[in-house]
Amino acid sequence: MTHLDHLYRVAFHLVKKKDEAEDLVQETYARALGSYEQFTLGTNMKAWLTRILYNHFFDDYHRRRRWVSVEDRAERGEEELDYWGKVAAENPGPESDVLHMELNVKITDALGKIPEEFRVPIILVDMGDFTYAEAAEMLSCPVGTVRSRLSRGRRLLHKHLRGYVGVEDEE
Repeated sequence: MTHLDHLYRVAFHLVKKKDEAEDLVQETYARALGSYEQFTLGTNMKAWLTRILYNHFFDDYHRRRRWVSVEDRAERGEEELDYWGKVAAENPGPESDVLHMELNVKITDALGKIPEEFRVPIILVDMGDFTYAEAAEMLSCPVGTVRSRLSRGRRLLHKHLRGYVGVEDEE
């Protein structure tokens, strides 16, 4: 149970819905208990559980679901973004908390927009604090592939968040 928060966080970023994330974590623990004899004592249990979670997601959820963005930038004016940016800079406090929550939503939405092959390394390495080697083991690919996908995923994430954080195009 020590890895419950981590597994929920990864599951939520994969399935995007609270109930489905909870189901995914529950199924992960059920599968882990069912195949506990396959776990080698002294190895990384967090990585083992995350790999079970990811495999279950890929096998079950990925086949049935498509990622759909809920953000429509046309509905939001740039004035709204400018206003909230000024409020946070002038008044750190509760407004800052709201902006941090909004940023989390924006990051989650942006993660949902990038392809899974680039999203999963970001979730594992940047959010899950796994090393490149651990992520490579979980994804069954070379470390170089993880590095490459992570780099590409970060660029895609930056592209989706650029307008929100006020970074001008460098092109």
